[in-house]
Amino acid sequence: MDSKKDLSAKLYTGSAVFSWLVVAAGQWLFVLYIVGLYVISGLRGDFTDWNQVLPHGYEKNNLTGNVILGAHLVLAAIISALGSLQLVPYLRSHAPRFHRISGRVYIITAFIMATSGLYLILSGRKLVGDYTQYLAITINALIIICAAALTIRYAIAKNFIQHRRWALRLFWAVSGVWLVRVGLMCWLVIFQKPVGFDPKTFSGPFLTVLAVSVYILPLLILEAYFRVKNTKPLARYLFSVSLIITTLLMALGIFGATMGIWIPRVF
Repeated sequence: MDSKKDLSAKLYTGSAVFSWLVVAAGQWLFVLYIVGLYVISGLRGDFTDWNQVLPHGYEKNNLTGNVILGAHLVLAAIISALGSLQLVPYLRSHAPRFHRISGRVYIITAFIMATSGLYLILSGRKLVGDYTQYLAITINALIIICAAALTIRYAIAKNFIQHRRWALRLFWAVSGVWLVRVGLMCWLVIFQKPVGFDPKTFSGPFLTVLAVSVYILPLLILEAYFRVKNTKPLARYLFSVSLIITTLLMALGIFGATMGIWIPRVF
């Protein structure tokens, strides 16, 4: 019985580590994409390059909107680079100063990204998609703000168990924008054509479901991760297998995004 418990515990831990490795690799590839396409073109003054992916990324005579969008993109690169590092136990225990400083930068960045994203939506600026996706992004932004506030609260209170849990919730809420791209490319790789949405208007039932799923599903999986840790081995087996399958689908989406969008847009 003990050996079965140990094996389920090892699979539980191993599936989480596997998921982190895939997500970390995917987010760092996303960072290279943001820097290569948006940051470098912005530094060159070629702002129209932003419209390669975002149809209304750069708008002439809209200085405020362009500056906020540019800041939003830079912050997306920063938060994607720091997020996975915040989850490394070795850095938390052996480099606590780095963890604290990078954690503060991460949370501040999350606040600014969420509020700037709300501004872009509430200002009426059309970037991509329809109103259902804008509504989903608005809800995601509010979840980010709440999760960031609670992460800080429990850190100040030195309740590190709750601090870590809310930091993980914040990580997955912030990762919603990245997961949209990964989920979309996974869908396209599987079906080899647009199914359930119109690629010209970038709207349709699939994209509406995707816009909500990218922060609801990860948070539900995370809650399951918290709850099955000290339960029966069968629960850990079922969770671990489910997480591995989900991670493989993410890996497929990351591969599709890297080969189909990120590398071609940068090189």
